[in-house]
Amino acid sequence: MKKSRSFATPDPGDAEPGYRRALYGLQVQLVKYQRHLIAHGDRIAVVLEGRDAAGKDGVIKRIVEHLSPRETRVVALPAPSSREQTEWYFQRYVEHLPAAREFVLFNRSWYNRAGVERVMGFCTKAETDRFLDDAPVFEQMLANAGIRVIKYYLDINRDEQVKRLIERRRDPLSQWKLSPIDKVASKKWDAYTDCRDEMLRRTHSAHAPWHLVRADDKHHARLNVIRHLLSLLSYRGKDRELLRVDPEIVFAFDEARLRDGSIAR
Repeated sequence: MKKSRSFATPDPGDAEPGYRRALYGLQVQLVKYQRHLIAHGDRIAVVLEGRDAAGKDGVIKRIVEHLSPRETRVVALPAPSSREQTEWYFQRYVEHLPAAREFVLFNRSWYNRAGVERVMGFCTKAETDRFLDDAPVFEQMLANAGIRVIKYYLDINRDEQVKRLIERRRDPLSQWKLSPIDKVASKKWDAYTDCRDEMLRRTHSAHAPWHLVRADDKHHARLNVIRHLLSLLSYRGKDRELLRVDPEIVFAFDEARLRDGSIAR
């Protein structure tokens, strides 16, 4: 099993004063929230899904950067072992769920089955259909147990994905991010789009809704995901003015969003 923090290649744009000031203020709010989480024994699981190169690593890095490592975990699991392939599909994710006072971020999650596994032929259609039926039930069980699941899907347009994947290949500090799956991401764009749409339709629920993120601009995406996440949480000292989310960047899933140009096709 792999449990580790997720670090992105340094972004030169991070030095921009306006962005740094906004990020600093939000990171102060995250620290305030963590104090509340520890004091009240909350259990929070944040799921970050999205297209390849959509910026999940960068968002996660900025969220955890100044949080206590004892109560914060980033989970990024490798491909399942031969033994894990025989287990109940959700089994290997269960042991990584948060205990009291823990804040856990899943850099990809059980939703692998609805995306990359399906597109790349690592599972059957029957297995995918079973997963899409079971995921809302699984998440209802988590909600019933007091674990709050907050789900984000980061989306970028096709040209931006191609650009970022090329940059990864050229940058010696980010080549570790490249995988055989990344190399065919653009070729399988339409398949990923179809799988995304079905996943959102079938696993969006009142107890674990999907929030969509337009992530073509990395900085706007990072800031607005953090703002949105904090806006959902209760804690002392919340600066509501600081947490005003751009509704053009982060917004709740609705089936109409798949047709109105809100996200890439």
